[in-house]
Amino acid sequence: MHLIQLFLPVYDNNHQPFSRSQFDTVRTELADTFGGVTAFTRSPAAGLWEDDDGDVCRDDVVLIEVMADMLDRQWWSDYRRTLEQRFQQEEVLIRASAVERL
Repeated sequence: MHLIQLFLPVYDNNHQPFSRSQFDTVRTELADTFGGVTAFTRSPAAGLWEDDDGDVCRDDVVLIEVMADMLDRQWWSDYRRTLEQRFQQEEVLIRASAVERL
C-alpha cells in the first residue's frame, strides 16, 4: 500500500489566497479516484526551501493525503502537471511512501 501526499500552496505568487473551492475540487477528484482522502486544511504547514540563489523561501501549504494499493506513476505525473497549472506553480510536490496498514 502507498501513502501519497500532495503539498498545495495556500497563496498564489501575488500572496492572494486560493479559493476554498480549488482545494475542494482536488479533494473530490482524489476521493472519487481513490475512495477516500484526508486534507489538513485548518492549519497550513510552513514549508521552507533554498532557491537557486541560496535565498530561503517560505510557503504556507495544505497537505492532502490518499492511500492506494498501486502506485500509478504516470497518473500522478499527469495529475501533478494539472495541479501546477491550476495553482500556477513551477512545481507541486507530490511524494509517495510504502506503508503498512496496522
